[in-house]
Amino acid sequence: MSGAGKKVADVAFKASRTIDWEGMAKVLVTDEARREFSNLRRAFDEVNTQLQTKFSQEPEPIDWDMYRKGIGSGIVDMYKEAYDSVEIPKFVDTVTPEYKPKFDALLVELKEAEQKSLKESERLEKEIVDVQEISKKLSTMTADEYFEKHPELKKKFDDEIRNDYWGY
Repeated sequence: MSGAGKKVADVAFKASRTIDWEGMAKVLVTDEARREFSNLRRAFDEVNTQLQTKFSQEPEPIDWDMYRKGIGSGIVDMYKEAYDSVEIPKFVDTVTPEYKPKFDALLVELKEAEQKSLKESERLEKEIVDVQEISKKLSTMTADEYFEKHPELKKKFDDEIRNDYWGY
C-alpha cells in the first residue's frame, strides 16, 4: 500500500468511528434535512468502504521470470531496472498541522454555542409552559392572579395610576 493511500484510509476509518451519526440525526427537524443527512451518510459510507478496500491491498508482485521466458531477458531486465528505480514520494501532510489549531478552536466555540443553545432552549420551553398555563386559565383568571405571576406589570400599572397617567 502506498503511504498516501494508507494515510487516507486510516484517517477515513478513524473518522467513521468518531462521527456520532445518531446524535446528529436526533437534531434534524425537517424531512428534507433527514433525507439530505441520509444521503450524506450513505455517500460517506461508500467512500469509506472504497478507501478501505482499494487502499488496504498491496499490489501483486510482478512475475519477472514469466516475462523473461516469453519476451526475452534483455528487455525485461531493462523494464525491471526502470521499475525498481521509480521512487514514489511519501505523502507529507502539511495541511493538517496548519488547520488543526483552527479546527480545535472551532470545536471549543461549537461546544460553547451548544451550551448557550441548550440553556436558551430550556428557557424557551419554560416560557412555553407558562404561556400555555396562562392561556388555559386566562378566561377565569382575575387581575390579582395575573399580577401575582407578573409583579413587574403590577408595579407599572400602580405607578401609572399613582402618577395620574391614563395613557392619553
